[in-house]
Amino acid sequence: MHIKNIKTAGKAVEEAQKVLIMLHGRGGSAADILSLAQHLNVQDYALLAPQATDNTWYPQSFMASPQQNEPWLSSALQLLKDIEEGLNAQGITSDKIYFSGFSQGACLTLEYVTRNAKKYGGVAAFTGGLAGDKIYMENYKGNFKKTPVFIGTGDPDPHVPLERVNASSELMQSMNADVNVKVYKNRAHSISRDEINMADNLIFY
Repeated sequence: MHIKNIKTAGKAVEEAQKVLIMLHGRGGSAADILSLAQHLNVQDYALLAPQATDNTWYPQSFMASPQQNEPWLSSALQLLKDIEEGLNAQGITSDKIYFSGFSQGACLTLEYVTRNAKKYGGVAAFTGGLAGDKIYMENYKGNFKKTPVFIGTGDPDPHVPLERVNASSELMQSMNADVNVKVYKNRAHSISRDEINMADNLIFY
């Protein structure tokens, strides 16, 4: 199960008006995803990057049935809930909390915010979609209240099918998220400069 091991950068939470929670991909680390921040327009943010146990948030593909990824998936979601509630207790309202993630971290990002939809500062998912062998509609509730969401993805991508990205976007839009998806033909499983620019223009401005 995941333990609360959070790397930080940027401003101190007590001094920041905005907080960005950054989630690394499978095999990555909190330090890896924090390094992305130097390319984003987040100089005034407190940056929090939780570290997954054994560098993975859940063992199987995000397209596996939820049961195959338990108890790790629920543990990861609870960790994010604890972080958000901890920030709320420090006076950081959820509309000042932002999320970003890459690959498995992007999938976890989208899964968490859609299960707990409310007005967030914004969401940047670099190659991700909602988890499961299918989308389990009963897992998702709330109203995003026009939270801006950016999802960038390759087509084809070896881990995240475009069909799932589009289905995730449609569900989030039905929950009142302001979703922008950009598809990059034949892009490697990585984060492109254009995606960073898109995230800055749509989320971190």
